[in-house]
Amino acid sequence: MTWLDLGPVDAIPERGARKVKTAEGCIAVFRTEGDAIFAIANACAHKRGPLSEGIVHGRKVTCPLHNWVYDLETGEAQGADDGRVATYPVRVEDGRVLLDLGQVARAEVA
Repeated sequence: MTWLDLGPVDAIPERGARKVKTAEGCIAVFRTEGDAIFAIANACAHKRGPLSEGIVHGRKVTCPLHNWVYDLETGEAQGADDGRVATYPVRVEDGRVLLDLGQVARAEVA
C-alpha cells in the first residue's frame, strides 16, 4: 500500500469535502458531521458533476448538477438513479488523513 498524507482532518470542512488531484484523476475526500472520512471518485456517474462541490448529509453526498445522491461508503447512487462511483481506502492516523494511492491506480485501470 502506498499511503498519501492529505493533511490534518481539520483541513477538510465538517460536512464538506476537498478535491485531491492524482495522476489517475480527481478524488473527493469527505468529512461527515461525526468526523468519518470517505474518498470517492469526484465525477458523478450521471453527467460527471463535481461531487466535491456537493451537499454532504449524513453519509451521503448530493451531486450539485442534477441531485443524484451517492452513498459515501459504497459509492452507489441512491433511489431511482442507477449508477456507482469508485470508492477508495482512507484512514486517519494521528489526526491526519491518509489515502491509499495503490488502490486508486488499480480502480482506474479496471
